[in-house]
This record gives sequence, C-alpha cells and structure tokens, in this order.
Amino acid sequence: MLRVSNIKVRNNLSDQEILEIAIKKYNIHSSDILDWQISKKSLDARNKEDIYYLYSIDLNVKDENKYKKLQKVKPLVLPDIQVKYSSSKKPIIVGAGPSGLFCALTLIQNGITPIIIEQGKPVEERMQDIENFKKTGILNTHSNVQFGEGGAGTFSDGKLTTGINSPFCKKVLQEFVNFGAPEEIMYLSKPHIGTDNLLKIIKNIRNFIISKGGIFLFNTKVVDFDIEKNEIKGVFIKDLKENSSSKIESDSVVLAIGHSSRDTFEQIYKTGFSIEPKNFSVGVRIEHLQSDINKAQYGSSSKLKLPPAEYKLAYHSANGRSCYTFCMCPGGYVMASSSEKNTIVTNGMSNYLRDGVNANSALLVNVTPNDFSSSSPLGGMYFQKELEEKAFILGGSNYYAPTQRVEDFIKNQKSTFIGSVKPTYLPGITLSNLNDILPDFVSNTLKEGILYFDKKLKGFANPDALLTGLETRSSSPIRILRDDLLESNIKGVYPCGEGAGYAGGIMSASVDGIKCANSLLSSSKTL
Repeated sequence: MLRVSNIKVRNNLSDQEILEIAIKKYNIHSSDILDWQISKKSLDARNKEDIYYLYSIDLNVKDENKYKKLQKVKPLVLPDIQVKYSSSKKPIIVGAGPSGLFCALTLIQNGITPIIIEQGKPVEERMQDIENFKKTGILNTHSNVQFGEGGAGTFSDGKLTTGINSPFCKKVLQEFVNFGAPEEIMYLSKPHIGTDNLLKIIKNIRNFIISKGGIFLFNTKVVDFDIEKNEIKGVFIKDLKENSSSKIESDSVVLAIGHSSRDTFEQIYKTGFSIEPKNFSVGVRIEHLQSDINKAQYGSSSKLKLPPAEYKLAYHSANGRSCYTFCMCPGGYVMASSSEKNTIVTNGMSNYLRDGVNANSALLVNVTPNDFSSSSPLGGMYFQKELEEKAFILGGSNYYAPTQRVEDFIKNQKSTFIGSVKPTYLPGITLSNLNDILPDFVSNTLKEGILYFDKKLKGFANPDALLTGLETRSSSPIRILRDDLLESNIKGVYPCGEGAGYAGGIMSASVDGIKCANSLLSSSKTL
C-alpha cells in the first residue's frame, strides 16, 4: 500500500470526491488503483476562519515503482505468541469490562476457553437496572454504571483515544469493527463508539466467546482466593441470585476487576497480594450548552458539516496541583454512577450521534497518597468513599446529586436557581454549595482552573454553567503489583486493566487485557 497525506478538504464532499482530490494532487492515474481506503481523518479548527478536514488515503496500485515518491505503508505486525498453556483447568477472568472481554477474546482466538466471572448482569439487563435507578433512585449495588458486562466504559462516550503507543491499539479498533462498530473508528483521529453502539457490540462479543466454548457466570462474585505455597489454586465464588457459595479450581486467574471493586480490593489486601496506593483525581462534572462550545471552538463562518465540538484543557497551579478536563462528552449526559449505598458518584455519557443539548466533562484535581488520612494501601479508596458519602448527604440523602452554578461556586455561595444550562443528571439534583464538601485544595484549584480555561475557551466560566458532584472514580486508587511477566506476587494471578492500576480508558484497558492474555498463553501451565 502507498499513502497520500495532507489532503485538505474545506467542503462537504463524498469519500469518492476526496479520493479524486488526492489522486489529482499527486498525479496518480485512477486506472492504476486496485483498491483504496481512508487511513486518517482529523479536523483542524485552530483558525476559525479556515477550518478544514485533513485526510490521508492508502492506495493499492498495480505498480508501486511507478509512484516512488509516495510513502510506503508498513503492514501492522503483532508480536508472535507461542501458545504453551496446556493445563486441564480453564483460566478464570474476574470481570467482564474491556480488559476482561479482550483478554477472553484473545484466549478464545488462541484455542483456550476461559471462565468469565462477573458480579453484574449481562449488558441488556444491566441497562434496565441503570434506567430504574435514574427513575426511582433504587440502586442495585451489583448492577449499575460501574458494575456489569462491559464495565464502566460502556456508559461513557465510548472513547477510543489513548496516550499509549501499542500495536494492539489497531487490533482493538478492528475487533470493535468486527463486532459492529462504525468502520470510521479505524481512521478518525478521535474515535468514539457511543453508549448506544457499545450495548450491541458487547453483546456480540459475549455471544462469540460463548459460541467458541467460553463460559460467562453473571451475578456471580469472587469472594476469596485459594492459594497454596504462593500459587493460585482457584477462587471461591458466591452466586448472588441463589445466595450459594462454591469453588472453581484454576491455576490461572486474571484480575480484571475495575476501578470500583472496593470489597475485592479489601479481600486482595487481606489475602496478601502486593498492592500500593497511587495518584488519582477528584472533582466535579461541568455542563455547558453544546451550542456554546461549538461556537467557542468553531466560530460561525465555516460551511463544513462539523461534529459536536470537544475540548481538552489543563491548568497547573502555583501550589503544585493540576486541574484538567477528562472524559469530555459532547452532546452528552451526566450519569448517576454510584455503586455503593448512600454515596453519590458522577460520570459522563454520550450516544454515538452526540446529539444532546449539553456538553459535559469531568473537571478534576490531582490527589496523592499524601492527601489520604489513612496510611493503608487502601487509603485512596477510603478518601474517595468519604467524599461520596458527603455528596450523598449534601444532595438530600436520596441519590439526588448536589449541583451548583459556576458563578456561585466561585463566590462560595449556595445556588438558588438554575439558569440557561439545565441539568441532565437523574434521578435529580439538589442546589447546593459544593465548597462545603470538597477539600479546600480541590475547591481552590478548580476555581483557578475554571477562570484560566475561560481564557482558552470563551464561555467556560459562564455563570450558568453547572457543576455536579462528585466525580471520584477517575482511575483506580490502588495498583496491584506485577512483574515483567505480568504476574502478581501470587503465581498464576495476572492483575489487569484499570482496576489493577495499569490502564485509563477503554482502549488502554483492552490492550492490557490482550497483553495479559498473551502472557498467560506463553506460560507453561501443564497438568
């Protein structure tokens, strides 16, 4: 394949018309082209008076020597895996989030059939529990935005952007397409799937794994580990429907438990796994009108059909703290994301079209182990929970979230009315003063950040923009230590994904699932 790059498009054109621009620019004869595909599409909106799409196109031509000036495309080469695993016991994967599902998929594709244990429900049943919580305020602590098939990322924006550089990223994108994602995620610079698409895709992945011999145990919780001479021998499980307990023997366990599995974190610590506290961030969700974000980012002169605008902002305070936006959801909704009784947790979600009235984003401040009141490796977890319980009380102790206008937050006064930006959080909101529950260093840094961001993105500090609290689950509060073979100090156990402290988002968690699967496959597990 040959690549033609730097194709600037300032009009609303079809893919075929874009190809014609490319071949004209590089003097390529259409009769020489056997096949072609878009390899990259990004949007350059730095100059609001000249917004354009930037394309790269890959061509398969009859004679590459005829176009020696064009860049040759190197084929994607994935690491070769020699499957040595030959144990009679099925490997166990704890958790059916992105890392767990991609670990299972990789094992299946290499002839090994795992058992996937998930305390939550299949994604279609999980959706019903989430909708019920939004309508009634009745929380299912095992099936919610945090727990259940697909993990927390299912009810987000389905973002597939990442800061990691791994050959497996392309594989993850291709697998998502194979199971129903739009093909454009293969070439968009900022690909996303949307919650509505993820619901279908995850079900398709599950059905494929089952068709190849994989086993899913939903509504089933791992409550303890069977360990002999520092080696895993199996897990003890509880059937949450039947309220019955049993044991499954295995010499390979992948811990893809997610960043909110607090009782599992406590059991891991109690059992003797090596863990350490880690940095994470806390803050709020901020909502603006999407039309205002569009205008701030794009202006009003472009005739291009533009997607709902995004932003990514960061501020570094003189006190050493950072404030930044995270998981920005254009045209999205603030989600009730509690997983424990009497706590409030927020997250953001968008569907594929991103056609909601509001834009929202996490607005976060970094915290470190020095901020925790406990010296335990689980100190960050306790720090999170204490904030979530305070938010629950401030919101009215009924799962309504405390909410405040930006103007009032900066002035440190309770909000008394809602302005032009209407809240999207359900079951409901309570007008509050978030300064009452946030640590001073978080509140002060958020205020500095909001005012700074307003200089970068006009209207960010709009008095009517809404802050809804609290956002506490930006990443795992712990890291389960693992060696170069990705095993923990307990032989045969592979800490994996975001909950174990090795990922931050759907893409990096999925890649880590593949890596852990490959490490397991390469191990010499025998009878």
